[in-house]
Amino acid sequence: MKKPGGWLSLLMILVLVRGAFTENSARPTASKQQDVTTATSDTQQKNVNEYVELLRSNVRRDKAQILGAVMQLDADDAAKFWPIYAEYDAELARVNDLRVANIDDYAHNYNQMTEQKADELIQNALRYRKMRSELLAKYYDRVKQSLGAFTAARFVQVEDQLLLIIDLQIDSSLPLVGGGS
Repeated sequence: MKKPGGWLSLLMILVLVRGAFTENSARPTASKQQDVTTATSDTQQKNVNEYVELLRSNVRRDKAQILGAVMQLDADDAAKFWPIYAEYDAELARVNDLRVANIDDYAHNYNQMTEQKADELIQNALRYRKMRSELLAKYYDRVKQSLGAFTAARFVQVEDQLLLIIDLQIDSSLPLVGGGS
């Protein structure tokens, strides 16, 4: 890879995202839980807001830098690829908004989670994953038509790896449902 600094930037951002969520992973004891419910909810909301800001700015920028370094496109191919990627990224942002809303809903309901709410949140998360997978398949076809299967495959491989890194960081930072209730 030509720009290892890009990976370092992404990993540092991911560490910051993890730090924003991990302070909420420990659950208070039953006797203290009522006293800290409001503070926890406020902190969770703040952490979700920080995640949203990171997702919408630094992570996207660094992801595009890493993708550009790994794709190794010449000027002609870059002129074809980046407009397609910009459209993909705009659609991905709309899909990510659904994920952010679901995470926000999870944080808001964490201390009073019900069976019904847990099911609703997971169904929303599964829909999000399906939509994102379908979006990636759609743009694989667009890149393949414009630049060929090798370049399209490289795009999907790199994009999928970056999304998995981001997913792992976010998912590992969220407390498990029912952890302590």
